Amino acid sequence: MVLAKGADENNAKTNSKYILIMLKTSNPIIETKNLNKTVPVADGDLTILSAVNLTVDEGESIAIVGASGSGKSTLLGLLAGLDSPTGGTVILNGEELTALDEDGRAGIRNKLVGFVFQSFQLMPRLSALENVMLPLELRGDKQAKKTATALLKRVGLGHRLEHTPMKLSGGEQQRVALARAFVTRPAILFADEPTGNLDSKTGDQIIELLFELNQEQKTTLVLVTHDMALASRCQRSVHIEAGQVI
Repeated sequence: MVLAKGADENNAKTNSKYILIMLKTSNPIIETKNLNKTVPVADGDLTILSAVNLTVDEGESIAIVGASGSGKSTLLGLLAGLDSPTGGTVILNGEELTALDEDGRAGIRNKLVGFVFQSFQLMPRLSALENVMLPLELRGDKQAKKTATALLKRVGLGHRLEHTPMKLSGGEQQRVALARAFVTRPAILFADEPTGNLDSKTGDQIIELLFELNQEQKTTLVLVTHDMALASRCQRSVHIEAGQVI
């Protein structure tokens, strides 16, 4: 907050005519501090990530880009609490994930996070509708079926509600995965190469749908990709090379 003076300084002082101006400040929803990840290998330790410092503001869309093996998917897993770092901290919506056990991290993910994976990760024995209902049912939502049905219709699969993943095309499976990711209206959506298993035309359709849903729900989006054209759709890009932000 600052005080802005009127045109006439003396008059402003005399009459105390100061205007209060609220300056916009960032509101980080994701923060990392000196994040490191190493794994043991035959001849010692392999460093996957080294001293990564990153801040993502609420409602922001960012792309994490880099070549295969650069550490970008590992970083995504650490940000989401799917894996634990060797050193450093991850703070998600004010909660220090690195201070929690697996149950604690799972609780945070259930409340805040949605996921879209390259390999879809659908439950093979469940129908499209049941796959999308599942996150809501885990929360005890009595409107799970109604909400899931509406979102599947929104992604163009109202006629495929009862089909299992094996009866759906790759593009249709990824639409189910998008609906499942957004059905809980997550504060943060993590997407790991969401078009990697799709042809270019289908991939373009999925990306359009991803950004449409993201804008509608005002979700913070963290997207891992090696596709620079896709990365350019985000507000900014974070480049990872050999485990470091460059």
